[in-house]
Amino acid sequence: MTIDYAKARETMVEQQVRPWEVFEPRVLETLARLPRERFVVEAHRALAYSDLALPIGHGESMMKPVIEGRVLQALSITAGEDVLEIGTGSGYLTACFGSLARDVVSLERHADLAQTARDRLQEQGIGNVRIDTIDLFGWDGERRFDAICVGAAVATVPSRLLKWLRPGGRIFVVHGKAPAMQAALVRHADSAAGFQVQSLFETELTYLAGAALVPQFQL
Repeated sequence: MTIDYAKARETMVEQQVRPWEVFEPRVLETLARLPRERFVVEAHRALAYSDLALPIGHGESMMKPVIEGRVLQALSITAGEDVLEIGTGSGYLTACFGSLARDVVSLERHADLAQTARDRLQEQGIGNVRIDTIDLFGWDGERRFDAICVGAAVATVPSRLLKWLRPGGRIFVVHGKAPAMQAALVRHADSAAGFQVQSLFETELTYLAGAALVPQFQL
């Protein structure tokens, strides 16, 4: 059976993403335009527009489309802004950032995922993204960004993320302990108030390597 991916993409936006209160026009246009199926492994391509977290290897998975939509809307990226992504994964959300922002740096610790994502981005003609094969705790850039997206959960927000945020910038992060993890937006208040945290919704993601909750010893 031949799948009409364009129709599936439209259905995803209208029946999954919009009902989850994603209304930002630039976000919806990006999701409706980018071929998500090109970022899914062949074995799962027929499920590219399903409400599922699809496996990408190394025990990791793509976010569900509704979560990706909420991430993009929460960060509200404009065309003149720079983005740091922690965890390239399939490269799909990376492609969305590249379509919305001026420049994107994405960190991926698995070399095979990083290279596959580079190839996929090149196929889509997205040239404003640099993917570094390294993890969050090994990267120590001096650059600051307008928006940072952490693509996996953390027990607590790593302090190193805050130093990479420009005044007025924001971080999307999922934190806490399963099964009640909280997606949040951390804003650089650009004032004496420092950073502000806005809770967005409950979800559950696998932990970022090196950022999991430390088990407590009990007698």
